[in-house]
Amino acid sequence: MRTSKNPKSWKEHIDQKYGAIGTETREKFEEEFETFRIGALIQEARKKQKLTQQQLADKVGTTKNYISRIENNASDIRLSTLMRIIREGLGGSLKLSLDV
Repeated sequence: MRTSKNPKSWKEHIDQKYGAIGTETREKFEEEFETFRIGALIQEARKKQKLTQQQLADKVGTTKNYISRIENNASDIRLSTLMRIIREGLGGSLKLSLDV
């Protein structure tokens, strides 16, 4: 295993790999990461409630394939659909914050 005498912080690593905050490549990375995170949160909540993708899809009126694509970061999701999945499918609520 290769080690470094001067390990980088996570922020330094991300800055080096994707550019500084505000650059186009960094913004693209941040957006993709948030999409991934939403999918992971939905999957975690679904599994916690012992629901299959098909069961969740049936509850919200969509397809198993669409739920799978959301969980695997392969599909954009509309806010209205996200809210329906969280409210009707998982019995939860969505909380948003805005940083400007």
